[in-house]
Amino acid sequence: MAKKQQPINYTSRDFDSIRKDLEDYARRYYSDTYKDFSEASFGSLMLDTVAYVGDILSFYLDYQTNESFLDTAIEYNNVVRLAKQMGFKLNTSPSSYGVLSFYIQIPAQATAVGPDLAYAPVLRAGSTFSSTGGGQYTLLEDIDFATPTNQIVVGTVNTSTGAPTNYVIRAQGRAVSGRTAFQELEVGTFQRFRRVNLGVRNVAEVLTVTDLEGHQYIEVDHLSQNIVFQAIKNSNSTTNTTVRNILKAVPVARRFTVEHEGDDTYLQFGYGSDSELLGTSVADPSNVVLDMNGRTYITDPDFDPTKLISTDKFGIGPSNTSLRIGYRVNTVNDVNAAVNTVTRVDGPLIRFTSQGSLSQILRNNVINSLEVLNEEPFVGDISLPNSEEIKQRVMGYYATQNRAVTAQDYQSISYGMPGKFGSVKRAAVVRDFDEFKRNLNIYVISEDTSGKLLVANQTLKNNLRTWLLQYKMVNDTIDILDATIVNFGINFVAVIDPNTNRFTALNRANTALRVFISENQYDIGESIQITDFYKVLQKVPGIVDVEDLEIVGKSGAQYADLSYDFIENLSPTGQRVNAANNIVFELKYPNVDVKGSVR
Repeated sequence: MAKKQQPINYTSRDFDSIRKDLEDYARRYYSDTYKDFSEASFGSLMLDTVAYVGDILSFYLDYQTNESFLDTAIEYNNVVRLAKQMGFKLNTSPSSYGVLSFYIQIPAQATAVGPDLAYAPVLRAGSTFSSTGGGQYTLLEDIDFATPTNQIVVGTVNTSTGAPTNYVIRAQGRAVSGRTAFQELEVGTFQRFRRVNLGVRNVAEVLTVTDLEGHQYIEVDHLSQNIVFQAIKNSNSTTNTTVRNILKAVPVARRFTVEHEGDDTYLQFGYGSDSELLGTSVADPSNVVLDMNGRTYITDPDFDPTKLISTDKFGIGPSNTSLRIGYRVNTVNDVNAAVNTVTRVDGPLIRFTSQGSLSQILRNNVINSLEVLNEEPFVGDISLPNSEEIKQRVMGYYATQNRAVTAQDYQSISYGMPGKFGSVKRAAVVRDFDEFKRNLNIYVISEDTSGKLLVANQTLKNNLRTWLLQYKMVNDTIDILDATIVNFGINFVAVIDPNTNRFTALNRANTALRVFISENQYDIGESIQITDFYKVLQKVPGIVDVEDLEIVGKSGAQYADLSYDFIENLSPTGQRVNAANNIVFELKYPNVDVKGSVR
């Protein structure tokens, strides 16, 4: 007897179609066995159950398939993982940078004319300070209070003679968020591609990694990179005043990459071992030097196909030792600091040049007089981008291929600056056609402790400029400029259904606009599409029509200072408010700046 052909429709994926196919199958092949297909029958129950399970399985199959591609993924963690596969690194714990002002009181000279600079100490790099919000900040450079360029004013005077008894010296230095910490991790027998979890939250930067034998491990962008460029202090007295450091290509047999997953920080090593002969496998800088037209060029061997076999198994991994890891960790989730909030001296490292010949009492008075204040905000920490922002940045970052040619390349690389140097919230690149050369104006903006837009400080802009130098074209010149913040509000009048509660409808309308704007923040140079607000309001249940909608400017007091003429910059059709290349719109206080009425 011939085998029955079962007409199965594999395109049936939803509940109704699966149930119908099951019922047709039962009626065709089991007509003599079961005939009761009424809704109250046991057979109907079984059909519903199987169709229900099939519907759920189809849903999860489609969902998992969508989550496997960047453009269709919804889950935030999946978007981050897919971005990582394309070489994009999300800065989960960025640093904030700023300048601190230091005030110290030193005794006057015996003649009372000028301060006794022998008591002017050096505040060493690594000194720590904190803000009123609990954030800690570390000094990045030595501060010599004896430097002639420091500001000096009279502090106290003799009440009898009027002669100065103490002088106050003001000096400034760059600082970064976080404090330096160390920990030791035991490493067992050899393991391929060892991955070490620091077990510490909010790690902003890994500073040093050494083992018991004194070997130093160097952080690289990727494990196939076996040459790094290091800054060596320039010892030439004739040139070190203008060139403080010399850039040198250094081969790194021992290396690691830093990976952030949520709040965890991992060190990823290669699979080379100390037992292997390394002399023939470690890339020698002399082998990657090209002589062209009388000039010497150093090439990066990770992009040289002939050097791919010389990766020495992606570096030597540690084994049977103990790793001493130094890192900088942020003490709070938000490390930005408003003006005049960094006021506490935690761990000053003070050194006197001729300490032995100075009075102990006077030295203690000088140390105890140290005060600190940030006269500009600390910026660099930004709220994490949403899924859609990550997708757009990843696509742009992948297209750059580690070089900046187009304006989009510069923008993507700006967003990709490592978090240890700070991060910009928004960036826009505009060609300056008034310049003779190919000059690019890069407008940037940062954000404050509450997530509101804020002008970036000079330290962050200097870091960005330095970061872009390794990617830019030779004939490009870059100017890092501040974007101008323009705050606005929305006033509207809506018509509601007579059967709808007016207070409920108004609350829904205000909430819908606030959510829409919070999810679609404006880029620098992006216009306000008024029609989008109409569409949002018309989708609100109970709203029949939008009678009027107006964009109004907000300036002064707690808003930005710029008074923008929204009427003058309205398009002829009234559908959008145009923005200049350096303008960024912000709805700063949604609960206040969105005002509606209904009738």
